[in-house]
Amino acid sequence: MASLSVCVFCGSRPGARPTYEIAATQVGKEIAERRWRLVYGAGDIGLMGAVARSAQEAGADTFGVIPIHLLEREVGKTDLKRFIVTETMHERKKVMFMNCDAIVVLPGGAGSLDEFFEVLTWAQLGLHQKPILLLDTEGYWQPLVSLVNHVVDEGFADSSLLNLFSVVSTVDALFEVLDTAAER
Repeated sequence: MASLSVCVFCGSRPGARPTYEIAATQVGKEIAERRWRLVYGAGDIGLMGAVARSAQEAGADTFGVIPIHLLEREVGKTDLKRFIVTETMHERKKVMFMNCDAIVVLPGGAGSLDEFFEVLTWAQLGLHQKPILLLDTEGYWQPLVSLVNHVVDEGFADSSLLNLFSVVSTVDALFEVLDTAAER
């Protein structure tokens, strides 16, 4: 199986359900077990911290990118194999995107939504063909999926938009898709 760099966008908070952190921890561990690289927002709190700590503990290559203004707020995890500080949020997203082969979006807030919509828009414009996967732990992303369907139904996007991302409900299903991507 080929090596893969997986960008994980996720919350800097743990969320309301313990299953979110359990899934984030499992994602980090699975990335490490495949000897893939984790690319993420370099925070050591919330789901970001959970995915990074589990990936590190299992021996993964870790690549974190954080804007200077979030170093304290998100507790920048400086013990990563590669730790980059950017000037802006946009630069953070760009560096993360440029250093990955696939994008996984775990539950998160406005920042995770921003990250998802940016890479989705880039795909819609034909700027990339990287897999974009929403890990729909306990149906977390169903309102987002409904919104994207509404955008299509109301004529503001072509139905092809729905083919630019996949929704998976379990970590096992997520890694089935990523394993296939790694084989290409």
